[in-house]
Amino acid sequence: MKMLINVAETVVADALRGMAAAHPELTVDVENRVITRADAPVAGKVALVSGGGSGHEPLHGGFVGPGMLSAACPGEVFTSPVPDQMVRAAAAVDSGAGVLFVVKNYTGDVLNFDMAAELAEDEGIQVAKVLVNDDVAVTDSLYTAGRRGTGATLFVEKMAGSAAEEGRPLERVEAIARRVNENSRSFGVALSACSTPAKGSPTFDLPAGELELGVGIHGEPGRERRAMMTSREIADFAVDAVLDDLATHDPVLVLVNGMGATPLLELYGFNAEVQRVLGERGVPVARTLVGNYVTSLDMAGASVTLCRADEELLRLWDAPVRTAGLRWGM
Repeated sequence: MKMLINVAETVVADALRGMAAAHPELTVDVENRVITRADAPVAGKVALVSGGGSGHEPLHGGFVGPGMLSAACPGEVFTSPVPDQMVRAAAAVDSGAGVLFVVKNYTGDVLNFDMAAELAEDEGIQVAKVLVNDDVAVTDSLYTAGRRGTGATLFVEKMAGSAAEEGRPLERVEAIARRVNENSRSFGVALSACSTPAKGSPTFDLPAGELELGVGIHGEPGRERRAMMTSREIADFAVDAVLDDLATHDPVLVLVNGMGATPLLELYGFNAEVQRVLGERGVPVARTLVGNYVTSLDMAGASVTLCRADEELLRLWDAPVRTAGLRWGM
């Protein structure tokens, strides 16, 4: 596989150096692997800290900034960050109003964020945690006990980040984050495998004429493999899988997310099919976001995330945000 890298061992550090050069509004600690808002800590504001393995960009570092995260901790590719990173991030952004950890449900992330929360509390930092577990494809996987955390992470970080920006106390920011997660469901489809820099070749075998329905963001197996399907057929399958679990006719936020190697031409075409299915199922669409936001390196494919959104959540979604990966209203 051809990759635009120097050597596999420095991929994350090189990316962080490049991010620092491109975004002076961020403080990027390359050595300690922590990305923070340059203006942190913000007096009186609850801080949001998230993180996970690299390779899912712009998640999480690309979502640091006003209206979303206060800090992010990038691990090695597809590998959880370590507790020391998380504690360092929490200490850098805590204003005394407390810190909310947003954690995708992967075993390494959960264990390390739990340990970090204990260490941070020992240092006098008030910490709350929210687990994101929106993927309806499988109950357990290679990386998790229970559902995987995927596209809803963006919804949680955006709406909880907006609540924190308004000056809400920690318990209310945490409640918003939990409500967003509970109202969100996702389903992903892979058209090709991803390739990690360390391996330099596809991480799993997916024949050219097949796709994986319900794939995880690290290439974990989904529900089944089938012969290649049309965009229309994939949308029917994915949206039905989400709605079978979410069971709603309320307005929804829609995220049509690329896995990293699918061009916008295809994603917008797929979105047209997703919107068609929702219309046929009688589910109103309140807002739609299309693009590569929770990726899997160079995987071709897409995921669909729906979030049942009431008036308050819509207002928090629409609130201004200014990050490298998401921005409007500022």
